[in-house]
Amino acid sequence: MGVETLAPPSKKGVEFKPYATYRLPHARVIAIESEREFGMSVLERLDLELRRRGDLFREQGVQDIRSYRDANPDHAMPRILLIIDEFQEFFVQDDKLAQDAGLLLDRLVRQGRAFGIHVLLGSQTLAGAYSLARSTIGQMAVRIALQCSEADSHLILSEDNTAARLLNRPGEAIYNDANGMFEGNHPFQVVWLSSQDQERYLRQLVAKAEKTSSAWPPAIVFEGNAPADPGENVALCKALQCEDRTSGLAPQAWLGSAVAIKDPTSVTLRRQSGSNVLMIGQHEEMAMGVFGNALISLAATAPTVPDSGQPTAKFHIFDGTRPDAPETGFWKRVIDGLPVDANVIDVKGTASVIHTISEEVRRRMDAADDTASPLFLFIYNLPRFRDLRRADDDFGFSSLDDDKPPLPSKQFAEILRDGPAVGVHTLVWCDTFNNVTRWIDRPTLRDLDLRILCQMSATDSSNLMDSPAASRLGVHRALLYSEELGEFEKFRPYAPPTDEWLSLVRDQLAADRSLA
Repeated sequence: MGVETLAPPSKKGVEFKPYATYRLPHARVIAIESEREFGMSVLERLDLELRRRGDLFREQGVQDIRSYRDANPDHAMPRILLIIDEFQEFFVQDDKLAQDAGLLLDRLVRQGRAFGIHVLLGSQTLAGAYSLARSTIGQMAVRIALQCSEADSHLILSEDNTAARLLNRPGEAIYNDANGMFEGNHPFQVVWLSSQDQERYLRQLVAKAEKTSSAWPPAIVFEGNAPADPGENVALCKALQCEDRTSGLAPQAWLGSAVAIKDPTSVTLRRQSGSNVLMIGQHEEMAMGVFGNALISLAATAPTVPDSGQPTAKFHIFDGTRPDAPETGFWKRVIDGLPVDANVIDVKGTASVIHTISEEVRRRMDAADDTASPLFLFIYNLPRFRDLRRADDDFGFSSLDDDKPPLPSKQFAEILRDGPAVGVHTLVWCDTFNNVTRWIDRPTLRDLDLRILCQMSATDSSNLMDSPAASRLGVHRALLYSEELGEFEKFRPYAPPTDEWLSLVRDQLAADRSLA
């Protein structure tokens, strides 16, 4: 039997990749942290499994799982058990997610039994579950009620069955397998297991599982109270081992683990206008994790020179870390030993490097060179780079002094506007939206199509993505929003690269390119 276990909590995401091909009948899905979007993705996958089984049953001309097993004795059709603790969390907000969850739960409860999909819902109270249809609860024949209020007794059992409010002994409960009707009440005492007994039984279950010949796939565990681990990204690990990067595919940057059963969250930097990234949030450690692993991802997916394996991509990293900050030296640690063409620029070197990149963009545009090697500009802590701040009196008019060299702020805006089409992409981190507006005007902001939003005010969130969703983010959460598509995806950002992870990346990239 497959088991889907979750604490209740996806929206369609930005890279908006399809769901990973998990075989749910044999999967173990465990959510340690409550997250509505993750729970919704489990319901969506189970709904797909329900439809798949329905098609199989129609092809065989059978009505239920027992008949299907009798007709196909050699084909495994395991039962699936979905356990949701505190299921009412799906419905604490009257929004589209609650409506969709109600529809999917209703379908699973009504149709799932015949197809071997069973649902077990648990809750301390049904108060606040205003979006859960009463008809859905009516389809659940077995009810178990502990001591509760008269109102909850009506909801759990039936309108004329208030026996649960009369319970007074700890662990005393009512088992009812007659859709809550009074005559179906069976009082019983819940079994008490000490922590030592629980541990002993769990060890016995593990020992029994190890003796079986079945090769169980690893459990899908959602642990939302910690940053995501880039080492668990299968696609990134494969990219680090890939020997052929001359296929012309667009470079890809992985940002974190999706809050859903799907591939890790990423952005693909294609050669089209707006293909730049803006991250806004005050947590420097989160920015280090996202940008550090984005650089590793781009180094792993950028094309190499044919027959030599040498990287063609270039990285310019504007390091705005304060000299007295604990994070000083982070970027040098990241690129040290990596087989990439990268250099770290401090605040004093801003103007000259921006001028060089601007001239390169202009050269590529004049030559219509759309095959030049990619160039990535990382700007870490934008407010530290005063040379890039737009002038307060800048109304877009040309300077009367033609001999005056262009301002770095003007060149920076040109890089954002024209760079992506010729393979020059910019990734910017800024602490607040207020600072973004000081450095980047509204028209230029449109050239940063891909936006990563950390927790912020509802007003700032609405200005960036026309939704206050970022104001409801918790710890270790962020949103990836696409201005072009008007869609967003919640994810867990990666932790800053550890020395062990960087060592592995260096070894993989070095080995790959030495073989080329």
